[in-house]
Amino acid sequence: MSRFIEVPARMLPPETLDALLEAFVTRQGYDTTDTGAGMDGWVVELKQQLERHELIIAHDLELEMTEVMTLAQWRSFGRDLADDEEEGDY
Repeated sequence: MSRFIEVPARMLPPETLDALLEAFVTRQGYDTTDTGAGMDGWVVELKQQLERHELIIAHDLELEMTEVMTLAQWRSFGRDLADDEEEGDY
């Protein structure tokens, strides 16, 4: 079984998704004062990036942690988007 799995954003309660996206904004060092919408503006932008498949939500089964990642970060783990399905891991 694979250590990392992709979690579809639609499977998360809205408040959980927002909290994950806010943590991502903070961790990436985004400036929340450069838009009139602040953190809420970034959360909306990141939700759009999730819809465009530019970001993913990954769950680490070993550490039991869930994180938002860019595709580059996901690939740094040696993963492609459909790896789980190709390997038969669900």
